[in-house]
Amino acid sequence: MLISPRLPDQAIAQTAPKTVGPGLGVRPKLDGAERDRLRRRQLSHDMHHELGTITMLASLLTTAPDVGEESRKRARQILGEARWLEQLQRAYGESAPERARPLRLDLVAAEVVEAMRLCSTADIRLTTGEAWAYVDRLALWRALRNVLGNALRATGASGRVDIRVFAADGWSVTEIEDNGPGFGAIEPGLASLGLGIVQEVATAWAGHLECRRGRLGGCCIRLRLPTAPGDGRRTCGC
Repeated sequence: MLISPRLPDQAIAQTAPKTVGPGLGVRPKLDGAERDRLRRRQLSHDMHHELGTITMLASLLTTAPDVGEESRKRARQILGEARWLEQLQRAYGESAPERARPLRLDLVAAEVVEAMRLCSTADIRLTTGEAWAYVDRLALWRALRNVLGNALRATGASGRVDIRVFAADGWSVTEIEDNGPGFGAIEPGLASLGLGIVQEVATAWAGHLECRRGRLGGCCIRLRLPTAPGDGRRTCGC
């Protein structure tokens, strides 16, 4: 019979399995701010993963041989929306936004309208002229999506919404009006939150937000931003 030599007590202590207890292998307790940062990182990770899945599926649809042209168009739009969401996800995890460059407001508005036309039966009309302003592209996108979403909600599936983008008297102006019942005539829901986002954009970029009765009989939202110089050599990232 083979008898193992007896190990000294100190060696036994070093080779024995270690148990987790106070002060041993336990993550230090996080304060409220640290828990919030950790939760944001975890949410950002999950959102990035899900957006990657959506992008991959939409990309497959754009080249699938058994998909019609209209479905391909919608798949391409899904890709565009996923890119916007990815920018929102990145902005959510950043402490400070990048400095804005001169931006073509009319091009961003056209992109927003194209997306909304695919998910609404309302008559959405867009009239634009070249208009530049110093504003964060993602912030402007959020503002236009919120205002246009409110207008479509107010006017209904068979209503009409007019969007105009133009430059005049040192301002780059975006107007969105509908033929709904008018401001304050329907339950606010999330509309008030959306207008708060638009007001923040106007304030942050030295602009003005106006709410009034429009020519179509419903509400007209006008966002005015100081005009910025722009030419063909600049890129707006649209």
